[in-house]
Amino acid sequence: MGRRVIPIEPTTEEVALHEIRRTIHARAVHGRFAKWRWMLVFATQIVFYGLPWLTVNGRQAVLFDLGAREFDLFGAVFGPQDTIYLAALLIVAALSLFLFTAIAGRLWCGYACPQTVYTEIFLWIERKIEGDRLARVRLDAAPMSLDKLVVKALKHTAWLSVALWTSYTFVGYFTPIRDLGVRAITLQLGPWAASWLLFYALATYGNAGWLREQVCKSMCPYARFQNVMFDRDTLVIAYDAARGEPRGGRAKAVDARANGLGDCVDCGICVQVCPTGIDIRKGLQYECIGCAACIDGCNQVMDSMGYRRGLIRYTTENALAAGDGATAICKRVPRPRTALYGAALLTIIAIAITSLAMRNPL
Repeated sequence: MGRRVIPIEPTTEEVALHEIRRTIHARAVHGRFAKWRWMLVFATQIVFYGLPWLTVNGRQAVLFDLGAREFDLFGAVFGPQDTIYLAALLIVAALSLFLFTAIAGRLWCGYACPQTVYTEIFLWIERKIEGDRLARVRLDAAPMSLDKLVVKALKHTAWLSVALWTSYTFVGYFTPIRDLGVRAITLQLGPWAASWLLFYALATYGNAGWLREQVCKSMCPYARFQNVMFDRDTLVIAYDAARGEPRGGRAKAVDARANGLGDCVDCGICVQVCPTGIDIRKGLQYECIGCAACIDGCNQVMDSMGYRRGLIRYTTENALAAGDGATAICKRVPRPRTALYGAALLTIIAIAITSLAMRNPL
């Protein structure tokens, strides 16, 4: 029996091993998912900024006082011998992330991750000071002038103010926040508090103001190992190529089907609103953080053209291939992978709660 020879055609495509970063000017977008994202921004920041100021029985409600070796958590006091509960908390957080990712993909990244939240806040400040996408592109391309210097200085001052307040709140979880404020005003901060205040402020300013999508694409390990937790029934953002292709521009009055066109008008809005600068029409990519900005942008275009929404939508690979809706997606949530994660998570939670209930403080 003879061998089958498969010819290999030469290609002239060049693949760069290292790409110089291009600035992404994400376009503002409005819609249902943008509202949900901002609701999560407000909810997480109310908790983060407000929690250190709560008191229980005259003590700070949440305080990890490393100097005194005491950890206050809503009236309960833990010592160094209770480190096992910290380990249990970290295990619960990890298993929760695994379970949530297997079911709903990167919704954590798109809505509640601190990098996403602070990037959203910094982008809002940038839009208020410099304008929307086209205005920012023109400003960056313009030569340096007094007006440009003033606008840039105002933006970075606002960014640094948010970063400093965030840093102050973060350090307030590890040293009494009211005492920290008094020492900061009177310039009596010790080297530990001062160094962490400066470090966390610069980290917030750098990550949310400068690095932005590079943190998600190149620095965050979750973007790399998430594929291990994904399967064909994991909820992802997907472009419906069967409905959208062949894409092409057209007037609203044009009959797309009669002209052999799909619903995608090739406007590029989905790319312009993406905070990581990807084209979701090329398929699922590890850079996608699941923020759904492309869904809101595409739905706006579909509304203006009089087409049905959902050309880009939350779905699963199996549902997209079969044309299934939300009901079929929900039926596939219970499966071996999610059952294993869920069982492990509930077991650890039960053990931790039982141990806490039987705990005898030293």
